[in-house]
Amino acid sequence: MPEPLIEFRNVSYAAGERRILENLNLQVLAGETVVLLGRSGSGKTTALRLVNGMLQAASGSVTVLGKSVPDWEPERLKRSIGYVIQEGGLLPHFTVARNVGLVPELEGWPKERIQARVDELLHLVGLPMEVYGSRMPRQLSGGQRQRVGVARALAADPPVLLFDEPFGALDPVTRAELQREFLRLRMDLGKTSLFVTHDVREALLLGTRIVLLEAGRLLFDGTAANFRASNLPALIAFQEGANDVF
Repeated sequence: MPEPLIEFRNVSYAAGERRILENLNLQVLAGETVVLLGRSGSGKTTALRLVNGMLQAASGSVTVLGKSVPDWEPERLKRSIGYVIQEGGLLPHFTVARNVGLVPELEGWPKERIQARVDELLHLVGLPMEVYGSRMPRQLSGGQRQRVGVARALAADPPVLLFDEPFGALDPVTRAELQREFLRLRMDLGKTSLFVTHDVREALLLGTRIVLLEAGRLLFDGTAANFRASNLPALIAFQEGANDVF
């Protein structure tokens, strides 16, 4: 069995007296898109932040690329991970091209290589450099900003991508379009992703595996087909037409 790119071993995390994660064990293998599914407060985003070092586990260990998170130099860890949040998290005073090329610039890439990479990625996400590269984030739609956020996350070709409800703030039509785009990129690039959502439909569409969290505990870990076949109350609510049950 291949080594996991991300691994949680008996991980717990608390904020004051409140337990947010409890004894979480989870592996993410190369090429997988593992979706963390759960209602607000279930521990999804906390798990994501433990991976990129924004938070530190109270107990247990989180490893990324075979190395414990505390053993990483913080900036090196963050630059080894692409991170996509709602609205893309773009720097408002940078152009689209500068936002996408930021991490390669920090990594010391030659200017010509950065320009070529930015051009490649903007075309990949459907925003040609010649049209969008000089625009500011405020001049883009929400869907366009999210596409730029994905391009920026891919810029330095990181082995791991983290997605924190990246499509949650978008209108339904744009959200469906970007979900299809994510699937295309996943097939084309084969990246390893940990994806947070509270949307059951999104989880079933995008995940190669679904991990269900409830009150910080892992309730389910399996394929979308396994999840559909289970008797989880969440699945029953989904089949009855309730989308936002988590």
